[in-house]
Amino acid sequence: MAWIHARAAGDEASAAELRLVDGNILTPEGLRRGTLVCRDGLILGIEPGRGLAGRSGEDVGGDLLAPGFVELHTDNLERHIMPRPGIFWSDPLAALEAHDAQLAGAGITTVFDSVCVGEPLDKGRHAMLPLSLEAVNSGRRQLRCAHLLHLRCEISDPGMSGQLDLALGMARPDLVSIMDHTPGERQWRTPEDWLVYHQAKMPEDELLRVSRRLRAARDSCAEANIRRVALYARDEGIPLASHDDTDPGHVADAVRLGARISEFPTTLAAARAAKEAGLLTVLGTPNLVRGKSHSGNVKVSEVAEAGCLSCLSSDYVPGSLLHGAWKLWREHGFTLPEAMGAISANPARAAGLEDRGRIVPGLRADLVRVREIGGRPRLMGVWVGGERVF
Repeated sequence: MAWIHARAAGDEASAAELRLVDGNILTPEGLRRGTLVCRDGLILGIEPGRGLAGRSGEDVGGDLLAPGFVELHTDNLERHIMPRPGIFWSDPLAALEAHDAQLAGAGITTVFDSVCVGEPLDKGRHAMLPLSLEAVNSGRRQLRCAHLLHLRCEISDPGMSGQLDLALGMARPDLVSIMDHTPGERQWRTPEDWLVYHQAKMPEDELLRVSRRLRAARDSCAEANIRRVALYARDEGIPLASHDDTDPGHVADAVRLGARISEFPTTLAAARAAKEAGLLTVLGTPNLVRGKSHSGNVKVSEVAEAGCLSCLSSDYVPGSLLHGAWKLWREHGFTLPEAMGAISANPARAAGLEDRGRIVPGLRADLVRVREIGGRPRLMGVWVGGERVF
């Protein structure tokens, strides 16, 4: 059962017929020129050419019509709840609505809001957790996009278990991931990587003390936290993801725990191991669009060209998702259906959402209209459940 949905198919607001005339419609079989017809929030079918005589609709003039984007991992809500370190927005519901509007304007029709459960160096996420959950619980009928819940569980935090109790008391997640941001682990695979990244934030001697304290804290709780999260996901039938896999051993651990997704593998070796193990890999579009990682990890373009990329995530830049897919198509050897599938069909499949992510009769009418201008994609329209939201 989803945490929060956009207006469901069959609601009065979504009962009107939607006709998008003369589009290049991206179906699982490829592009079809025609008129896309939706009714009661669902895709009805494709009529040839400009559709049936005498029936009106929105003329899209040959623009691309594609499935709405499915975002598995973004902390964009947290950036609105806490726009500066330690500064919490006075109206969390207003922050949620601003977040939702930004996503709709980026073509994201289904989002897994990624909320941190635990933080090794608490910079405000402990306090932010109930604010984020309460905002969405109270605002569920006012949102443009379909919002689902992704709990990002920081297993190195001794307080994680209590934070998880709090979260589960407020909402049931739709996706759970296991993270470890300890110096010397995963993304910070050597303590020196962590020290370099944080060196502008505190003196070196203090950094070393903090690093040792974080290692000791992790040693006291990580295994118990991992077991709890993995067992919860298994018992509740919730998809489990492994975050920042750095080597094949991490992937093997993820498979043993029952994970089906490898989020942001930091090396090509880990991405290859994930593919060989049958995990779906999620990589970040900011890395792809910029051409490099902000923290020295593998370039997404290398993973894509090695055939090991399954899904893209906008991570911390919602507007990057469409541009990342376009780069896959125009620069990295993906076909247009493959590139757009990385931000629609594949993430929907990874999360077990069989009712969206493809333009197929009977599925949700979550759609985007895209026009290429000067070699760049421009979003011209977005529909959620057949209702225009952008």
